Amino acid sequence: MGGLVDRLIAWMESLPEALVYVVIGAMAGLENIFPPVPADVVALTGGFLAGRGVTDPVLSFLVVWICNVGTALLMYWVGRRYGTAFFRGKIGRMLLQPKQMSRLSALYQKHGGKVIFFSRYLPGFRAVVPIFAGTSGMGFIRAAIPIALASGLWYGLIVYLGATAGRNWDRIRAAVESSGRWLGIAAAIIFAVLAWYWWKTRGEEEVVEELVEPDKD
Repeated sequence: MGGLVDRLIAWMESLPEALVYVVIGAMAGLENIFPPVPADVVALTGGFLAGRGVTDPVLSFLVVWICNVGTALLMYWVGRRYGTAFFRGKIGRMLLQPKQMSRLSALYQKHGGKVIFFSRYLPGFRAVVPIFAGTSGMGFIRAAIPIALASGLWYGLIVYLGATAGRNWDRIRAAVESSGRWLGIAAAIIFAVLAWYWWKTRGEEEVVEELVEPDKD
């Protein structure tokens, strides 16, 4: 990974300042649509370049934060607009039976803010959780606040570490990469538990229930 980051830095340093912002913003936004995108590493690189005077650190953070929150809310809107109809269709019912969908909706209505906040730190779940928040009928404000807060804290820290790295750049880069691996492992464990629960509940008697009515903000 170190060689990739070094090449990324060299490439981004060769870009005009405006294009650097475009790259870090695009990567931060794409991770909510295509989870394998290494948004954390790109954000750290953007912060490092800011520390070297290539870009402005505050503007780098704002670009990363706004783009990441923007696409997360876009995924929320997709779930809110199309999710219910999809999961009532043939393919959707194969993924989640009506009773499972009803339970998921109840979970979001009761603990949605906490689920969204902590999922922002888990690779993969960042892309999925906002969609189900919308599908469950969770209100926009209730979903947007934890998304914005968690993303601001996470990427604010990463950009700050990159911008103040100095001679400790290699150690900080290694720490961020290591944390990404450990968070990925945690996400995989949680996914395995959820997959087991999904399989277990599919054997229960199916009860068709309407989704919880959307919040009125």
